[in-house]
Amino acid sequence: MSITSAMFAGVSGLSANSSALAAISDNIANMNTVGYKRNATQFTNLVRPESSTTTYATAGVSVAMHQLISQQGVLQSTSSSTDLAVSGQGFFVVSDSVSGGETLFTRAGSFVPDDQGYLKNTGAFYLKGWPVAADGSVSADPSDLSALQAINIANVGATAEASTNLSFNANLQSSTAVSAAAGTYNSLTSNMASGTVTPDFTRTVQVYDSLGGSRSLTFSFLKTSTPNEWRAEIYASPATDVTTGAGLANGQVAVGIVAFNEDGSLNTGSTTLPSTLTFGASSSAAPAGTNVKWASAEGIAGQTISLNLGGGTSAGGITQFDDASVLNSTSVDGSPLGNLTGVSIGRDGILTAQFDNGLQRPLYKLPVATFVNPDGLY
Repeated sequence: MSITSAMFAGVSGLSANSSALAAISDNIANMNTVGYKRNATQFTNLVRPESSTTTYATAGVSVAMHQLISQQGVLQSTSSSTDLAVSGQGFFVVSDSVSGGETLFTRAGSFVPDDQGYLKNTGAFYLKGWPVAADGSVSADPSDLSALQAINIANVGATAEASTNLSFNANLQSSTAVSAAAGTYNSLTSNMASGTVTPDFTRTVQVYDSLGGSRSLTFSFLKTSTPNEWRAEIYASPATDVTTGAGLANGQVAVGIVAFNEDGSLNTGSTTLPSTLTFGASSSAAPAGTNVKWASAEGIAGQTISLNLGGGTSAGGITQFDDASVLNSTSVDGSPLGNLTGVSIGRDGILTAQFDNGLQRPLYKLPVATFVNPDGLY
């Protein structure tokens, strides 16, 4: 063995240990770097094949560096609703450009909106996801990366939601005297909507149209001479909000009978008031029969509102007990126009926009990319 090879062995040792110290220094320097994966150093001795029992040919030591990509980091809570972390295996899908660019994968999930509203992490990579359709569906094809879009939260406009459900909870006093008008009542010519007949009980409920406008529907009840039976009308206030067919008048939306059992509960079998209120679009043709549409001047889309009056196993609704007629509560969905107040991202990876009117709208679904050998990535 020459003195040169002996010196080489020492130099290789110094070089290998300097690499190990460099890895330790890098690990310490990046202790607060989001998504950073620790580097590990492994040493291996090198023995030349010409070594024998009498001579030794030195080769020194070699070092191999490994980044522990698959190792789970420590999850930390933050105050930002767009900070993300993957618990377990997987990577966020990102790109270096908002349109096209190279598709990359990262565990660094500290995303913040840039000046254009795109979510970008500290490595300047843009988060990508599948857009959610208006009906809530997601065309998520794991093999088609071109379907992913750079997530932008600045282009979310204001939104409103039309009412689709209405629950009416009230009590009609069973001992109410039958009025004289009950004998001459006619839903077309002598009715509560026109004011010709004074109802025994009436209340107005607000619903929302497709443009977020508030529309008033009045519920009026008139006791008949038949025990446990009341005439009911639901009509728009003002009547000019709607256009009705010949089977309705004075802005009526629905007319019928509300009947009760002897225990005061709603008799659904004898009740003829419809369980749905259907409004045609303003642009639709003039309605016929007992059909209704929003007035042409309103420019509103059609909508159907499910009407829940209780009965059967349903909680609440309309009852008839010998106590004062009173509206206990109403429950109506839908909302007026609302502006974006922020976004949230759930455990299911759905990015949801939140509005100041209480509405929430899913915008994107985030993919999590997995690999058979994540430690083989670089």
